[in-house]
Amino acid sequence: MAAVKDALLVAGGLGTRMLPTSASVPKEALPLVDIPALVHLAREAVAAGAQRIHIISSPRKDLTALLGDHAWLLDKRPDLDPQLLSPFADVEVHVHIQHHPLGLGNAIQCALDEISGPFLVLLGDNILLDSHASPDAFSPSKASLKLVENFQKNGLPCVGLLAVQPEEVSNYGVVRQEGERILEICEKPSRENAPSNLVLCGRYLFTPDCKALLEHYDVQTYGELQSIAVQQHWMNHDGLLGVELTQFQWYDSGKPLPWLQAQVDHALRRSDLSAPFRTWLEQRLKEN
Repeated sequence: MAAVKDALLVAGGLGTRMLPTSASVPKEALPLVDIPALVHLAREAVAAGAQRIHIISSPRKDLTALLGDHAWLLDKRPDLDPQLLSPFADVEVHVHIQHHPLGLGNAIQCALDEISGPFLVLLGDNILLDSHASPDAFSPSKASLKLVENFQKNGLPCVGLLAVQPEEVSNYGVVRQEGERILEICEKPSRENAPSNLVLCGRYLFTPDCKALLEHYDVQTYGELQSIAVQQHWMNHDGLLGVELTQFQWYDSGKPLPWLQAQVDHALRRSDLSAPFRTWLEQRLKEN
């Protein structure tokens, strides 16, 4: 089975729901407590075996500082895991510009001329964590690795799935499955019409035929549902598999309330912060 050597980090959105902060700071640079979102994604991709990272950005977004090597700061903070200050030092980085926000399929197309094999896709405002270690003992997420392991076993494109509460299904693409095989993706169904509570969570592993399929299911015809049309093609032919990511926390940096909730949840799970933060939080809640 072909190795998965490329990972696309989709970071082209302007983050309008995070304004005014996103006017001056890319939402991918926003920290989950003290680690930027894009650093989490990059290290997850490398842990899954990626040797090349392709970042899909927009013309008005400056990721220069975020992509820099800050190893010199280890003199100031020798307690930190070095990969957090040099998150791209051990991988090739390619930046591609999506000039118009035409959806995920179009964003993927921006990088495909430099990719020939299977590849991972990670959405830039979705952090999936199965470990909440402090920065001195950082452990990358294994979410993308689970997709790679599934592909190495089955040779088919696959997507990450997470269970949400029934009242939340209308915010997502919801799947209907038979075993691992996905039979249908329902975009933002009502609670009554949702085939399950398993939803797409921003992790994909696509096969090399994706390039030809995106040209066939063109953005002019399918718009922002272009990538769903490609996935539907796989469902109708050799198959598209779902990888349920149980025991992962899903954090969304694209909206203020979910991002605030993410900070609290992550802090309560971190060994270095949990006890003092919980004490403060309980006392603060008593004051209201």
